[in-house]
Amino acid sequence: MAGIVVVFDFDRTLIDGDSDSWVVTEMGLTQLFNEIRSTLPWNSLMDRMTEELHLQGKTSEDIKECLKRIPMHPGVTAAIKSAHASGCDLRIVSDANRFFIEAILECHGLLGCFSQIVTNPTSVEQDGRLRIFPHCDLGSSFHGCNLCPPNLCKGVVIDQIRASVSANGRKRFVYLGDGRNDYCPSLRLVEGDHVMPRKDYALWKRICSNPVLIKADIHEWSDGEELGKTLLHLIHRISSEENQM
Repeated sequence: MAGIVVVFDFDRTLIDGDSDSWVVTEMGLTQLFNEIRSTLPWNSLMDRMTEELHLQGKTSEDIKECLKRIPMHPGVTAAIKSAHASGCDLRIVSDANRFFIEAILECHGLLGCFSQIVTNPTSVEQDGRLRIFPHCDLGSSFHGCNLCPPNLCKGVVIDQIRASVSANGRKRFVYLGDGRNDYCPSLRLVEGDHVMPRKDYALWKRICSNPVLIKADIHEWSDGEELGKTLLHLIHRISSEENQM
């Protein structure tokens, strides 16, 4: 199934909740977070949270231990492993951050299933402090998309992925997401592709408001079990269609 590229959002898609919110809540940062939330861009806000943890004597390893406790639905885990084993090209495009995503995937034995993770970069300083940075330099490289936050246009990333894999023949894309910033990449999908919006979340509502704008086939899902079953069904369906051509 080398002709299938599956692109996942992360928060509220691969995991049921939000990794940033999990760390803020579980590591006792809620009060500070609420006090300064309106004063900083999101990536700067989360970087300030990790600075606070460092000032409290907590290291990146402490944050990783916290992230390991985030649950992932077994249906999602099984679907990722099955899709990877069948030869699908699995990627993540997320407005979370690399450290959080990789820590969670590694904990569940899934990190090696993904060929690419496009997200906000991170680094761990010599003193153990975790730093979080925006994917795009907010001062000099704004992507110009009014559908996406200034730090990351997922639509641009989808176009880049399609261009990078097209040399090896036509690829069929499956895109899974939940949020407002998943609408732009959904618009970039073409006939023969598939989009899987999470039911009753922002992406689903936006698509439902004018579905004719979406060229891809639309398949809603509500929870991890339904995500896994729907994704594996789609992979089987696409594979069967490709074999008949």
